[in-house]
Amino acid sequence: MALRIHRFLPVTSVEGPGVRACLQVQGCPIHCPGCAVPFTWAEDGGYLMEVEELAEQIICGPKVEGITFLGGEPFMQASELARLGRLLKKESLSVMTFTGFRLEELKQAGRADYDELIEVTDLLIDGPFIIEHLDTSRPWVGSYNQRYHFLSDRYLHLKEEIMDIPNRLEVRLTPDGRVMVNGLAEIQDLEGLFNKLL
Repeated sequence: MALRIHRFLPVTSVEGPGVRACLQVQGCPIHCPGCAVPFTWAEDGGYLMEVEELAEQIICGPKVEGITFLGGEPFMQASELARLGRLLKKESLSVMTFTGFRLEELKQAGRADYDELIEVTDLLIDGPFIIEHLDTSRPWVGSYNQRYHFLSDRYLHLKEEIMDIPNRLEVRLTPDGRVMVNGLAEIQDLEGLFNKLL
């Protein structure tokens, strides 16, 4: 069972609660106008990796409290991500999942693979990005229609503290000289950051 991946970060502190691994999957049918990552839409992009190999890499890698699935659209690879989530849950790691669908749509779809991914998810953020509703005042979300769903007790304590968690960026320099950014910021913040670097 293989996942189609856009990017895997073994450790990050800006893609959910605490220090986490982050898996950005490839492929998205939603195509939100203004999406920050349209290069993740193509279903034939990225690269393939076996679920068990990735699970081992995470478990044996840097110490993290969980993994974040984002996209692309994670529910397009729900079976594979549910399998990965179950393997990581055996090691007491948490699962956070982003989706451009609404939770009600996913539950009403009657698909076992969707249900399996929901079942392993501790914290779900749902809803499409709507550029007219741009809002970065809350952590990890880009528009005010997007919602937090605490599907287990793991992060329930954050429910009352969510507005105290700031959005942050991570900037990485790759060995070949590329600058890679992850996290959440508005375009003017990114432009200001890179103007300072130049």
